[in-house]
Amino acid sequence: MERRDLRALADRGVLLTARAVEAGWPRRCLTRALRAEGWTRLRPGAWAEPGRDPDLLTRLRAVLHREPRLIVSHSSAAALRRIEMLGGGRKPPLEFIDPQRTLRRFSSDVRVHRQPLGTGDVVERQGLRLTTPTRTLTDLLRRGPRDEAVVAVDSALTYRRVGHVRRAPLTRRDEIAAALQSTGRAQGSVRARNWLRLCDPHAGSPAETVARLHMYDAGLHPESQAELRTPDGSRRIVDFLFRPAGLGVEIEGYAYHGTRDAHRQDIARYNQLLRCPEIRSLLRFSAEDVFHRPAYMVEEIRATLAELTGDSE
Repeated sequence: MERRDLRALADRGVLLTARAVEAGWPRRCLTRALRAEGWTRLRPGAWAEPGRDPDLLTRLRAVLHREPRLIVSHSSAAALRRIEMLGGGRKPPLEFIDPQRTLRRFSSDVRVHRQPLGTGDVVERQGLRLTTPTRTLTDLLRRGPRDEAVVAVDSALTYRRVGHVRRAPLTRRDEIAAALQSTGRAQGSVRARNWLRLCDPHAGSPAETVARLHMYDAGLHPESQAELRTPDGSRRIVDFLFRPAGLGVEIEGYAYHGTRDAHRQDIARYNQLLRCPEIRSLLRFSAEDVFHRPAYMVEEIRATLAELTGDSE
């Protein structure tokens, strides 16, 4: 049997070794030929064509070529829609829903959830079937953890620049609430509805969301993205404002704001905020403080509030 060109056997840049064998390639020399041509092994039995970045989309397709009934879901669906999540530098497993609820085991880098799906829960995008934004966020809220789920919802509810792309809001809070209400007392639903109440579409970044949650846990409830005016009437926004005390809180750090130019703009904004009559004191915390030193951030806020209100001991 004449061997067909390997590229011609690929589907959207992904080649299944089973298909190559069916086309006449002997198993004993197939791997050697793939490596020699520069193919990238995505997973057992699936390769990405030479020159193709083995990105999330390509890795998802490699799984779906084997199990086409699966629906991309949870963190994978969120990533495809540029919904921000807390990654912590780790690569999350590829996530899918098996609506037939029959698939029991897969490889360690793939997580399959056996759940039912409604007719309106699935859409097609980039040649894949995936859960809608509302269903994706509902799933994340029901699963947790809390901070990761709230970060995702905050991100999806507003305009965000993710990477080099600015995307529009993907859903509304009331749509998520209605979807959760329809699940009744199913596993994680009651807790998810409580977590949804912690979401705030005014949040500007994952670091701001996590900072707000740490303050909430400490019994601190500032205004988010409060609008202020400088003496000349210019409009300014402070990340958090404890208005009665006159304390503003800003979450900084060029690594999370994008560039050094953005960081310089933040410094200029800081100086402008100090001119606003509502601001008596302004604290600044880096994203590293928020994620790695939250107790320090909370104690600084508590101490400053006590000084401003005369409640220090």
